[in-house]
Amino acid sequence: MATITKRGNTYKITVSCGYDSGGKQIRQHMTWKPAPGMTKRQIEKELERQKVLFEENCRSGQFISGSIKLADFAQRWMSEYAEKHLKAKTIAHYNELLKRILPALGHIKLDKLQPHHLIQFYDNLSESGIREDIKQRCSTDFKKVLKQHGFTKVELSKRAGVSVATLDSVSQGKNITGQSARRICEAFHIKLQELFTPVDADRGLAAKTINSHHRLLSSMLNTAVQWQIIFSNPCDRVKPPKLERKEARYLDEKQTAQLITCLQREPEQYQTMVLLLIYTGMRRGELCGLEWPDFDMEHKLLYIQRESLYLPDRGIFEDTTKTYSSTRVIKLSDEAVKLLIQHKFAQNAERAKLGDAWVDTGKIFTTCTGKPIHPDTLTTWFHKFVQKNDLPPVSVHSLRHTNATLLIANGVNLTTVAGRLGHADTGTTTKVYAHAIKTADEMAAETIQNILNPAKKEENIG
Repeated sequence: MATITKRGNTYKITVSCGYDSGGKQIRQHMTWKPAPGMTKRQIEKELERQKVLFEENCRSGQFISGSIKLADFAQRWMSEYAEKHLKAKTIAHYNELLKRILPALGHIKLDKLQPHHLIQFYDNLSESGIREDIKQRCSTDFKKVLKQHGFTKVELSKRAGVSVATLDSVSQGKNITGQSARRICEAFHIKLQELFTPVDADRGLAAKTINSHHRLLSSMLNTAVQWQIIFSNPCDRVKPPKLERKEARYLDEKQTAQLITCLQREPEQYQTMVLLLIYTGMRRGELCGLEWPDFDMEHKLLYIQRESLYLPDRGIFEDTTKTYSSTRVIKLSDEAVKLLIQHKFAQNAERAKLGDAWVDTGKIFTTCTGKPIHPDTLTTWFHKFVQKNDLPPVSVHSLRHTNATLLIANGVNLTTVAGRLGHADTGTTTKVYAHAIKTADEMAAETIQNILNPAKKEENIG
């Protein structure tokens, strides 16, 4: 039987759940607060509903007490919420963040977690020496090490569970994560320090990374509030480090024309992929996920319905688009349609050449045997292409920004651009492409001047 006790403007509901092994009565509690403006009758009715619901949850074992530790709740949140509602890449990212959150805060009970705990944690993340996964850089000739161990990059990629793009980064002397470095050394059966040197080990985490920890904690604790485990979310009373908004990297018209000229000397598939990104503004994963039925040649349409992604523990896999609004239909230009038709002919020629060895996946962009292309393959190639041709230091994702920037700067309305990019509304588009909007605004000012100037001249003549 449940009992209700009024405390100020809140109500404490208590349910008896039997006795423990020592004969002590087990009680569970929850606090309910009426919404502002509720009448006395509405409060009584809702309070009775909350009491019955709480009693049922306690009997069925579904009730989670506020005395549960954050570490235990995080485990339940991941299994009962995250795995059901979030994407694989997001879950993988959250698991990495929890590696710092749980050692610092995991022992604290949810109903005892206070803003000062979070502030102290964020301050600690910004301190030097906090990085557990310190970036590593190869300190020797990686190609020689590969040769000594008799591995190709593809073989090592499979054995170590890292992408070929990561191995390319090692060869180029770039920084990689400590986790990837350790996996590579384990595959070689050598110690980490024999192949890698730590980079920026004494530097704290960036504000963006600290904000990621804050967002995850806030999301988990919001769920705890919704599940009525705690009364309020302490994250709501804490301000994470302020983020400096960085302008998206993009190419202007002249630079884009230069890139397109340089592309003419490159393999047909890479030409098609890069030009399609510029013409459509697609994400890399959306491009790699395209299948031939997605291309409506007659109506010049491209259906964006999935993404092709990669995770070390899953390999290449398909997922739904990033957001609901990302599933969309894009109108293609005549040039884009021509590119895809030519690519289809090129792919058919490769298929005929390989015969039974060709793996028919239906993908528009594939490996030389027809299998789905690794998303990092384009990234690695594009980086080398940009360096080789002395182009501005842009990434594959910069081509999406280039598409949007050129459209907005040339007068295409924000609603159309947002729709083509797969943004849910123009708010995201406005925030990311403020630089292009400013250019378009300047053009609008000049346009109105040109419109009114003739009228002004006639007025002066009269």
